[in-house]
Order: sequence, then structure tokens, then C-alpha cells
Amino acid sequence: MTDDLRFVPRSEIARALSEANDPIVRAGLLATASRLNALYMIARAGSGHIGSSFSSLDIMSWLYLNEMNVQKNKNVSDVFFSSKGHDAPALYAVLIGLGLLPEAMLDGLRKLGGLPGHPDVATPYIQTNTGSLGMGISKAKGMIEADRLAGRARRYFVMTGDGELQEGQLWESLQGAVNRNLSGLTVIVDHNKVQSDHYVSATSDLGDIEAKFAAFGWNVARCNGHDFAALRDTINSSRMAAKPTVIVADTVKGKGVPFMESTQFGPHDFYRFHSGAPSAEDYKGAVDALQATLGTLSGQSGAAPMAVESRPRTPASPTSPQLHRLIPAYADALLNAGKQNPNIVALDGDLVLDCGVVPFRDAFWDRYIECGIAEQDMVSMAGGLSLGGRLPIVHSFACFLTPRANEQIYNNATEGTKIIYVGSLAGLLPGGPGHSHQSVRDISLMANVSGMTLFEPATGREASMALNWMIEQASGPCYLRLVSIPVALTYDAELAAEPVVGRGMPFTEGEDAVIFAYGPVMLSEAVAAAQELRQAGLGIKVVNLPWLNRVDADWLRACVAGIDHVFTIDNHYREGGQGERIAATIAQLGLERCPRVRCLGLDEIPACGTNEEVLRHHRLDRDSIAAFIYASLDPATDSKTLQCSILAKAGRG
Repeated sequence: MTDDLRFVPRSEIARALSEANDPIVRAGLLATASRLNALYMIARAGSGHIGSSFSSLDIMSWLYLNEMNVQKNKNVSDVFFSSKGHDAPALYAVLIGLGLLPEAMLDGLRKLGGLPGHPDVATPYIQTNTGSLGMGISKAKGMIEADRLAGRARRYFVMTGDGELQEGQLWESLQGAVNRNLSGLTVIVDHNKVQSDHYVSATSDLGDIEAKFAAFGWNVARCNGHDFAALRDTINSSRMAAKPTVIVADTVKGKGVPFMESTQFGPHDFYRFHSGAPSAEDYKGAVDALQATLGTLSGQSGAAPMAVESRPRTPASPTSPQLHRLIPAYADALLNAGKQNPNIVALDGDLVLDCGVVPFRDAFWDRYIECGIAEQDMVSMAGGLSLGGRLPIVHSFACFLTPRANEQIYNNATEGTKIIYVGSLAGLLPGGPGHSHQSVRDISLMANVSGMTLFEPATGREASMALNWMIEQASGPCYLRLVSIPVALTYDAELAAEPVVGRGMPFTEGEDAVIFAYGPVMLSEAVAAAQELRQAGLGIKVVNLPWLNRVDADWLRACVAGIDHVFTIDNHYREGGQGERIAATIAQLGLERCPRVRCLGLDEIPACGTNEEVLRHHRLDRDSIAAFIYASLDPATDSKTLQCSILAKAGRG
């Protein structure tokens, strides 16, 4: 069926590899079968990184088949890991194809208990977690030093992206590798020449990569990363060097499927296959191309063609016209602000599309700066712009901007200047990419910057009002925290109040308890929980408090008057979240009738999975919230039957 998803079973890969004698053909068979399987995984998961996976698969296949001593006990095996992390589906596909991971994991990408969207050491044969880019070589250096102390001798292969070379830590790591004579380290640059948004050369040109690495004292070589003979010869020759080696492997993003290859898009367009699942039409075209290549390689090897199996595509979740998106609303607000205020300068860290900066960029090229994957540099540039009389608005994912450049953000604040920081992809969701992209500690990081005001809007209208307030009224630095996923709101998308620092507005009314929440994800879950509880006979007031580190004491006093139970819900770790600030403020009010405050939020590293799985796992979904509140208000309720009771009373049991 055309709607089926196709993959190559492990048994077929093993048979074909055993029947092929030529190591180059064997590598081609594994790489092509792994491309088909990585595509299957991404299509089934609904998200992932095709382009980066496909550009790196020839290199991974050659290493695992011909260069590395891979054993079941990974402590004595040679080591490979990718510092960029986006190519996790490629690595998973190779490990599954070689029998090192169970074949059932083909269906586990970005699922709870399955394979994380980015590498995590809880998965067998994954050597280190990825995070903000640039960490890989430093991690390998530490592992090699540990091996020396333990008397072990292993070879280390670390893959980096070429866009990753814009990250400062990578260059910090080079000199020490030479000074410590880490000759067992080989770094392979997957030089596919395309990063998240555009060509690397158009984002932040790297110049002469070979000369730069050589200047740090490394042995440098270059080859075609899709030519197995060239890979073999280059790796073999590098063994003779008594110093660490970097191999610049020229590759093509999306390699193996002609219409996905990065040579097929223009200099001012966006590369379509960096992230996300392919359309049904693109999926079929890619599968047909890969199966044709498998047939050609099988003919060259003299082996029978690999049999491909099919499984039904998991039905997509029904789309809803009520899905609400903050990023387009923010993009409009930024564009309008740019028209009104010529002092605004927008800076971006290689995420211009995801952060909603494209309309501003196209309208005001002279006031837009693309900084590439270099958050620290970007933030300090913003500091200089502010000192020069401009109003910088800085954009990146919250998980990269707030921790990576926190020292620079603090330094800017000490100068008393005004800068607006916009962190997209904020909070627990999406759950598929994994903990490296789940920004659940940024409130605590930014709230500790002197003078900083934090705001998370619940609707597009509120996002626009917040940006205008930050531009026109705020006296110091601000952080606008934006949820990027589309959300099916359980409240009116037009709800918003004129920004008054530290004050919010009720979304529901009730006298049994108050829930304080913020942002579209947690407010939607809170309102839905309140609706369930109303069916159970409880009246819950849900209050949207978008000011994450400001609470107006007088307003709060009125808000909780006569209330015995207060609940806070953080899209963040409980420690350092908004809930702690609300609880502390209530404790200081000196109320004669002081409510008991219970804070909900994360207490562990965020799980990877579908959005529904992740919310449920952390008990931040509407049913878990309703059950917790119900039990808190009626402690005598049997916790084992509580959920059934709530759902039954809500008419859903």
C-alpha cells in the first residue's frame, strides 16, 4: 500500500553483508539500507533530521564495518559518537542494522522508553549526550585521559557538523588535544555545507577550514565523505601522524535521494529537509530512490536483493482548526515594531525561521544580523549595540540562549542597558527532540539576572502586547519566553489583559482552589483540569500569571482571599520556577487565613517521547493535575480509584 512505511529487516542486512565480499560494496549496502531505515524511523516518529542523517551515513557505515573494534562491552571497544546529535537516526539505523540495537527500536524513535531524538547515554552504544553544540571534542579528550589512567588503548572517532564549527567551545578544545598528545583522536567534519536555515557560507562563512585546524597543530586531511575508497585511504594515512587528526569529509546534505540533496535549493531559500517528517509524496519518492540504489548495489555484490518489509503508517493525529501558534503572532509583532522603531536591531543564532524573524529580516536587512551558531558572541554583540544606542532583540532557542550565553547576558545587565532576549522552543514540549532541547531551567537562569523581567504569553495577542511593553515601557532587560508548538487551547485565544507588572487575569472562576499557570501548554492543561473538577463538584479558579519573576503582592492578596488551597504549575523545574516565587510571596503577605501552596513542575530530567507521553510521564497532563488537586482537597479519597472517579464524574469514564 502506498500509505505503508518500508524498512529493511535486520536479517536481510546481515544476509546481504555476508554475501558481499567487497568492503566498499558492503559499506554501500549498509549505508543505503540504513538511509531507508532512518527515513522509516523519522516518518513514523513524525519528526527528525533527514538531511544530516543522510550526509553522515556513509562515514558511519565505513567506520563501524571496517575501522572500529565494536564489542558488546562498550568499555573496551573503539569509540564513535557524533557531537552534532541531529544525525541520531542515522546512528540508530546503523546500530540496528548490525544487531547492536533491537530491530523493534525502529518503531521507538522519539517515543517514551524508546530512542531519544538526540543521543543519550541510557541507549546502548551511545557514548555521550549531546547538548548545545561544540562539546564533542572536549568530551573525547576527557575519555582519552580516563583511558590513560586506566591503562586502556582505544581509538576515538568524533563527528562534528560544519555549522557546529561556529561554536566557540570547539575551537577551545583544539589546542589542548595537541598539547596533551592525544594522537588516538580523529575528528571527522561532516562538511555538508548546510546548517539549520541556509548554506554555512551564507550564515557565517568558515573560510579555510583546513588552515584553521592546521594552525592549532592538528594533522589535517580532506576527502569525499561519500567515496568509501577515499575514506579508507585518508583514515589509513592519518594513522601515521603522531598528533590528533581532523578529516574534512565533503558531503551532501540529504545524500542518497536526489530531490533531498542540498544541491537542489537556491541560495536564498530554506533547505526543506533539515528537520521534520517528509510528506507522503516525498516519502514515497525517497523510498523508491533508495530501493533502486539497493538493487544496483546488490547486483554489484552478486547477492540477492534485500527484501523490504512494510508496516502501516500510524494514523496522524487529527488536525484542529483551534491549534494556536505563538511564533507567527510574534513574527508579526516584531515586524510591526520594526516599522515603528528604527532603533530595533534583530539578531539571530541560525534559527531565523523557527524564531519568527524572517519577516523582519526581509523588511530590514540593514537591521538584521545573522550570528550563526555562536550564542555567546551574539549576546555580547547585542551588548555593544545597546551601548551604541540601539535596541537589540536577540533570538535563539531558549535551551541554547539562556544557559550557553548566561554569563554574557549577566555582563550586559551590569552595564545597565536594555536588551530583549527571545527564547523560542521554551518549556517541556516538544518532547521528541529530548532533554537537550527541552528548556526547563531557563526561568531560574534568567530570573537571577539583575533587573531582568520575564514574561511567557498564553496567546498570540498576549505575545504581541508583551513585546510592545518590553519595547516601549520596560526600563531594563527582558526575556520573552515563547512556546513553539501549536497548541489546542482550552480557553479563548483572544484572552489577554494590558500588561501590568506582576498581575495576571483569571481564565476560570471558582472558590475551592486557585491554580496559577502561564503559557499555552500549562494553562490549557490547567483549564481542562478545572473543567473536569467542576464536573466532580469543585470550583477551581485558573489564573494566567505571565510574569515569571514578578508578583504584585496586593494583587495576589486579593486573588487568594478566602482560598484555602493554591496550586502552581510550572512548565519548568519546580526549583527556580514561578511557583516558588508565588509561594514565597504568599508566605510574606501575613494573611490571617493563609492558603496551603502546592507546586507542580518537573523534578527530574525531562523525558523524551510524544507530547502526550511526556506530559503524562511528568504528571503535568490535565488528568494527572485534576487527580492531584482532587486528592489534595479530599485526602480521604482512595488514590488508586481517584483517576477513575474523576473521569467518571467528568463523563469520560
